[in-house]
Amino acid sequence: MESIGNTPLLRLEQIARNLPRNVQILAKAEWMNPGGSVKDRPAAGMIMDGERRGALRPGATIIDATSGNTGLAYAMIGASRGYKVKLCAPANTEDGILGTLRAYGAEVILTDAADGMDGASREVQRLVSLSPGDFFFPDQMNNDANWMAHFQGTAKEIWEQTAGKVTHFVAGVGTGGTLVGTGRRLRELNKAVRIVCVQPASPLHGLEGLRHLPTTIVPRIYDPTLADETVSVETESAQAMVVRLAREEGIFVGVSAGAAVAAALAVAGKLERGVVVTVLPEGGSRFLHQPFWGGA
Repeated sequence: MESIGNTPLLRLEQIARNLPRNVQILAKAEWMNPGGSVKDRPAAGMIMDGERRGALRPGATIIDATSGNTGLAYAMIGASRGYKVKLCAPANTEDGILGTLRAYGAEVILTDAADGMDGASREVQRLVSLSPGDFFFPDQMNNDANWMAHFQGTAKEIWEQTAGKVTHFVAGVGTGGTLVGTGRRLRELNKAVRIVCVQPASPLHGLEGLRHLPTTIVPRIYDPTLADETVSVETESAQAMVVRLAREEGIFVGVSAGAAVAAALAVAGKLERGVVVTVLPEGGSRFLHQPFWGGA
């Protein structure tokens, strides 16, 4: 638990080489968290909050729906703190994710792939309703401890790592926790900091972990009034940026990170002076099978 957070802030030199001298793009290396993603932060925050409130008691089982990183974080932290973990996941969840969840000792219930995450969430709610006393349901879409983990951690780190010079914060929206928590705290520290929301350019996209806000169920914790600007990113642009980051910066990340950097570059390209900070949510190993690598 103590190794979650305090990730490096990397300066993207080659990606930003055509920008004015006084413009920087910096990125948080969140794949360096012990569970491999930014989701370690909110998972730890929600579990510790549950313990403090007495909602998570010894012998209880942590339960939630997942198709990726949050489930991995629950499974890792549950194992380290002695909790059973039960996760509902769509049947088309990647084998590598399912295998890792089981390696941590989590029980995985597969739901109809056609129902996606909505189907997995409904199964969680059904199981909790049958035996509510047996489960702790973090409910990451509606749990304020999600965004508070970034308010207390991610934002503080960015502020200190930039010596308070951050001018723009750019992040995608899955649950909204990273954007809302980090953005709110940076705005408290400096009202002039601009908050930029990143989303896929269309409802049908390949940017795993990101929501197309106009056409999806919006998590309760997301604050639509917070962002000063929204940047829409095409799947192909995000994939191309993933390849560029690997080949030009030596940084191996996933497609949501590619989208974040593509958006950050678009924002930085309009500036004469500024420090643009974004988040690289996870590493790239899960995406090696995707066709865009073959044509790189």
